[in-house]
Amino acid sequence: MKKVFVALLILIAGAHVWAAPLLINGAGATFPYPIYSKWFDEYSKANPDIQMNYQSIGSGGGIKQISSHTVDFGASDGPMTDAQLQKAEGQLLHFPTVLGGVVPIYNVDGVVTSLKFSQEAMAKIFLGQVTLWSDPLIKKDNPSVHLPATSITVVHRADGSGTTYCWTDFLSKISAEWKNRVGKANSVNWPVGLGGKGNEGVAGLIKQTPNSIGYVELIYATQNKLDYGALENKAGKFILCSNASVSAAAANAAKNMPRDFRVSITNAEGNESYPASTFTWLLIYRRQSDGAKGKALVDFLDWMLTKGQTYADDLGYAPLPANVIPMEKDAIKLIEIKG
Repeated sequence: MKKVFVALLILIAGAHVWAAPLLINGAGATFPYPIYSKWFDEYSKANPDIQMNYQSIGSGGGIKQISSHTVDFGASDGPMTDAQLQKAEGQLLHFPTVLGGVVPIYNVDGVVTSLKFSQEAMAKIFLGQVTLWSDPLIKKDNPSVHLPATSITVVHRADGSGTTYCWTDFLSKISAEWKNRVGKANSVNWPVGLGGKGNEGVAGLIKQTPNSIGYVELIYATQNKLDYGALENKAGKFILCSNASVSAAAANAAKNMPRDFRVSITNAEGNESYPASTFTWLLIYRRQSDGAKGKALVDFLDWMLTKGQTYADDLGYAPLPANVIPMEKDAIKLIEIKG
């Protein structure tokens, strides 16, 4: 009898050792994929019984999948609209994770320096009203650069994207015509241009298309060694995107952060603010029907707000403003876990 009991203990112990880890699936924004990949890897190392799986499919796809409960969490670079939240099967909460900037990238014959783009020039390029690189509107801010008299090819995202939300939100704030004709959204009816899927697709099209211009997050421009320009901000200063200039844009917004964290920081006040800056968010249901997954998500959010933030700078992201973190910790307490 004793031998049987010992054998059972060994079997139980072995079953525990070999039990499959708890799998948590997420999908959404491509912009935070490099840091999310790092986070999920590091978190799983510290918690080997939990495995985080993330599909980088774009913010539109992330919102769609979390809204229909296809995944355990979504991710977006643009906050969900009231209409989107109403369509979701339950109450979704927004949790800012890091910050980043969207930059204008280009491939212009003979140009190897960083170009400056006024707000007027950028809006008219994407409206299809400035069509040549030698246009006076571009030349006046780049007097020492030889700009060719060649046609501009605009490249934009073909998929629903928080990157597009940030860019079109910026364009809507600097151009009344853009606001009225096109507007801001994860996906819009573009006046001109070619579409690429994901930041990778836009970056790839820019690389292979002479005299083109598009937009991607800063990290994708640096990773792909693409030239990117300085944007004119609300104060009239030409600012290159960096962690510091993105943090400057977030500083004022963070002072008046709404409790649901759905905030825009494009075209922010301040001499040093980069005007196409954004938070990126995780989307998580307030009511968690799976107790084990709910507890794991809460634990991960706590880890993300502490240990996770230390990885931001090295991976090309700006960490959350200090005063936002305690607000998020309070919001985490709203999550209701079954059982």
